[in-house]
Amino acid sequence: MSEHRKYKPFVTVDIKDRTWPDQVISEAPRWCSVDLRDGNQALIEPMSVEQKKKMFALLVEVGFKEIEVGFPAASQPDFDFVRSLIEENKIPSDVTIQVLTQARPELIQRTFESLKGAHRAILHVYNSTSIVQREKVFKTDKAGIVAIAKAGAEEVQRCAKLAPDTEWVFQYSPESFTGTEIDFSVEVCNAVAEVWQPTPENPIIFNLPSTVEVATPNVYADQIEWFCRNINNRDAVVVSLHTHNDRSCAVGSAELAVMAGAQRVEGTLLGNGERTGNMDIVVMAMNLYSAGVDPKLDLHDMDKIVSVVRECTQIDVHPRQPYSGDLVFTAFSGSHQDAIKKCLDIYEEGAPWEIAYLPIDPRDIGRTYQDVIRVNSQSGKGGVAYVLANKFGFELPRWLQIEFSRVVQRATEQSGGEIQPDSIWTLFNDFYLNSEKVISLEDFSIEKQGGREKFAASLDYAGQAIALSGEGDGVLDAFIEGLKRALNVDFEVMEYGEHALGQGADAEAVTYMQLKFGAQRFSGVAISKDIISSSLNALMAAVSELLKESASAQSAAQQAAG
Repeated sequence: MSEHRKYKPFVTVDIKDRTWPDQVISEAPRWCSVDLRDGNQALIEPMSVEQKKKMFALLVEVGFKEIEVGFPAASQPDFDFVRSLIEENKIPSDVTIQVLTQARPELIQRTFESLKGAHRAILHVYNSTSIVQREKVFKTDKAGIVAIAKAGAEEVQRCAKLAPDTEWVFQYSPESFTGTEIDFSVEVCNAVAEVWQPTPENPIIFNLPSTVEVATPNVYADQIEWFCRNINNRDAVVVSLHTHNDRSCAVGSAELAVMAGAQRVEGTLLGNGERTGNMDIVVMAMNLYSAGVDPKLDLHDMDKIVSVVRECTQIDVHPRQPYSGDLVFTAFSGSHQDAIKKCLDIYEEGAPWEIAYLPIDPRDIGRTYQDVIRVNSQSGKGGVAYVLANKFGFELPRWLQIEFSRVVQRATEQSGGEIQPDSIWTLFNDFYLNSEKVISLEDFSIEKQGGREKFAASLDYAGQAIALSGEGDGVLDAFIEGLKRALNVDFEVMEYGEHALGQGADAEAVTYMQLKFGAQRFSGVAISKDIISSSLNALMAAVSELLKESASAQSAAQQAAG
């Protein structure tokens, strides 16, 4: 690869007495989620209004106090979404929304229009400052860049004075900070600060983005420390970070930069964002957590976080994604499994976590240690999934692959040999499709009314007829609502998958569903001529397993008591 010569080495910072290598992060930074702006603008299909609302609700639930909700001047859907949050009173009193705008008067004015009536808001303005941007894109000099930044700051200040009922926080980003001369970055930011006149009681935010990650994390840390040392009125400035993952070091860069003096970090859940993504706040927060530092975010239900992010972004989470992937607590090696088991056998609750191969207790994020086992010595869940997909047409989702592989494991342990494809199919059929059901859907009707679905059904529960009715945004939602009330049981749908079984007009639909009840999971699979029936029956199959387990647990408890 001789073409490497066309790339310039990155410029380092002349800072001989750097202090950040001796620092330790002892408390969480201020977090700001940019899922609804930077994350959303990177999607092939941007989030719908409902998806945005669902993501916003998740971010609030996780504990974010600052949330960038869009670029309202650049997009009518973003503008409308910001207005809906304000007009529908969706913003908790302890949460501050943030919006982004370029340093252009007409866009700043439009941005302020979107924020009318907000109790508190961060107005985030930016312009590009990097060498390549000013020379090749804007074709201007440093003075021209400073003039753009100052004019934007002045317009922000003017518009804010016209809306005194909102508590304003000003934020400025020299876009492509990492590609800008460090002394010029300070010059631009000082010029902005001269306009805004911050105080320690009313500080401004300088956000210093690695818009494109161009150097190693230590260089970014040097840039941040140099900036913190040289910016005017440091005690009136909050230094914020916004790292991207072009070199796969976004988290490392943010961590070192916090050690270098930054107080605030922007990022997204699970790292969605432009190109290779934004800094994954889940990873950085959990890194702090695993070092005994309170991350100030609630990540105890990782499955829900993954589920909502995947639903809203339509992007799968890599099974090896730190903390959130399906396989991060899985050991394939027998020696690893043995070491984990031995450590867990002697672990005492409340003691320091020292378990081989497990950096954190999976229970802390709603997971358990699960080994993924082989069909034989040469194959694991992948082999089982391959047989079911290629021979029988069943494309099992990953979570069901893991679950069913345990069933196959037990069979191979009993037989002591290789299991054949037909035997795998028989196991799958017996365990899911033809398993004994204690409850079944006998009949149902659907009625659409005012944009909502009304669902009525009759069930057979152990020979007893049960009538139910429900209402929801969709058929399945309405059925679930009615089912919970009819059975007086509260569960959550965690996983859902579907596909056609075969091709053409005669193709059937197969649905896979997983429910969560307390700490337990229950799965159901169903096949039908239409997707609605297969979805409903898959849900009933999972509920049947839930009811059987609940009855068994109740019986065991009664026997123990008597």
